[in-house]
Amino acid sequence: MTGSVWSSIHGKLHRTLRCQQLLPASQRLLVAVSGGQDSLCLMQILLDLQPKWSWELAIAHCNHGWRMDADANAHHVAQLAEAWGVPYFYRHTTGLPPTEAAGRCWRYTTLAEIVQSHGYSGVVTGHTASDRAETLLYNLVRGSGSDGLQALTWKRTLPTRVGSVLVIRPLLGIYRWETLAFCRDRNLRVWEDETNRSLTYARNRIREDILPYLAEHLNGGVERHLAQTADLLMAEVDYLETVTDTWWKQLEHVAQGILQSNLGDWSMGEIMMVNQVGASDDRRAGRFPLHRFTLSGAPLAIQRRIIRRWLRLQLGLEANFNQVEKVVSLIPAPNGSQSDPFKFGIMARVRDGWLVLSR
Repeated sequence: MTGSVWSSIHGKLHRTLRCQQLLPASQRLLVAVSGGQDSLCLMQILLDLQPKWSWELAIAHCNHGWRMDADANAHHVAQLAEAWGVPYFYRHTTGLPPTEAAGRCWRYTTLAEIVQSHGYSGVVTGHTASDRAETLLYNLVRGSGSDGLQALTWKRTLPTRVGSVLVIRPLLGIYRWETLAFCRDRNLRVWEDETNRSLTYARNRIREDILPYLAEHLNGGVERHLAQTADLLMAEVDYLETVTDTWWKQLEHVAQGILQSNLGDWSMGEIMMVNQVGASDDRRAGRFPLHRFTLSGAPLAIQRRIIRRWLRLQLGLEANFNQVEKVVSLIPAPNGSQSDPFKFGIMARVRDGWLVLSR
């Protein structure tokens, strides 16, 4: 690499890119740079590796306007982009996002707009293994299942109001202490965000209080072990989703083969659901009743995944544990049994050999 020193972190990321196939050669990549240590480390390493991979790199900086120094922070990132000789995209929100979630939604929508309008392959972010450990712990105390506990993944297609955007996180095998050491070695000026130390935010409390306490009193390697657990869960979730897809296709095939000629005294709403079985329109995906006998042959973990997917596709509902379990309990239940209402007064009901959704 011209003008730089090959370090262990370069080697680690280079191997990760090859193993995970994250950033293929010659792609146009938009890198989200906040000015903090992780995003600066990411950008500098990508620039160092650029001769080997032939990427076209650009920087995006999103200013939420939450901090007094936000404009100065943006100017600092703009100066870095100029010094590095890469295109720079700056966006400022027109109104302060009221919550962290609203800010995140605005940020990724903004990044998606830049990706789409300028022909980039996706957004590259500086999330690290430390973020992965913190996210797993945060989701654990909120009652998440394995999908939430796998925390951050290497790649994810993220839906926004302007369309989906591919988010790539190549630093998930690197810890925050490593990015800080790298920035110091390369004399990169890190912009300190004081809100990252505010214990008002749950994630900051996990980072500043809970993880250090666990490391001191229970397990000195807690951050590493949590990140490894997230990686294990990611592979297992991928496998479970593959198995779920197989059962899902079987359930749809059964619905196609039996229901059309055997509607009996079903209600109009139930018949409309049946008439959409096999429709090609994505908006109608999953609009079929579930055959109870077929579903009863699936392992419990797969039953839960199928029901969660079914409720999401039919009602737009991200069902919680209790809602899913109520539908699971209907699989062996007597005819006429029903769940508590979901959205719009719609309930899951046992209709002969089927689970249906109706008012």
